[in-house]
Amino acid sequence: MELIAPLLDVAEGAFLAGAIVFLRIGGAMALLPAFGELTLSVRVKLGLALALTVIVAPVVAREVAMPGWDSVLPLVGTEAAIGLVFGLILRLLVLTLQIAGTIAAQSTSLAQLFGGASAEPLPAIGHLLVVSGLALVAMTDLHLRLVETLIASYDLFPPGTLLPSGELADLGVAHVARAFSLAFTLAAPFVIGALVYNLALGAINRAMPQLMVAFVGAPAITGLALALLALVAPIALAIWAQVFADTLANPFGAP
Repeated sequence: MELIAPLLDVAEGAFLAGAIVFLRIGGAMALLPAFGELTLSVRVKLGLALALTVIVAPVVAREVAMPGWDSVLPLVGTEAAIGLVFGLILRLLVLTLQIAGTIAAQSTSLAQLFGGASAEPLPAIGHLLVVSGLALVAMTDLHLRLVETLIASYDLFPPGTLLPSGELADLGVAHVARAFSLAFTLAAPFVIGALVYNLALGAINRAMPQLMVAFVGAPAITGLALALLALVAPIALAIWAQVFADTLANPFGAP
């Protein structure tokens, strides 16, 4: 037992360091894109959080070294808050695709057509953009970028750091404003196309009042919207993926 005692002390210190790292990663895992989706079970999320903890903890062991259990309790709130803020900033980019898809669907009368089944009710265009965006970032080594950012977060926010409320509020407003601006930018082709379509439909109705333009225009707007989606979606997703990569490289910076 005397020989084992030093090993138990080392194991206790490693466990404490891992628990502290898990607090930050667990908070982020609740909201991270791809890893924190509602379609994933809680057991899968827990396994992913533990796997990331095993990877990150040895790298940041020097920063999170704590003398005892009493030092862990004050970190529960601060570390979880840092993780939640990090996850929320990235989650806003997923919401950007949802907003863009909703704007495009409402503009082209596809909001209630071809609805996709998902954990969050979305129009078909929004569901397609979200799934495609998540698949795109997952193919570009999302897990490696997340590990790098989580490790770098300990340089910016050492364990026990209180997030400044004023700067955090300004950062949140800036990211929300960027999300809506980017969403409208991605959906702008559909908004412009819908405007041109409605103007043309009004002119036709004015010239030929006896023509039932609604029956003629409904198939046209549906076909044009699907064709426009095929043309615009790759470009929009490339723009969004670049913004996501830039945000992941500096999540706590001004967008």
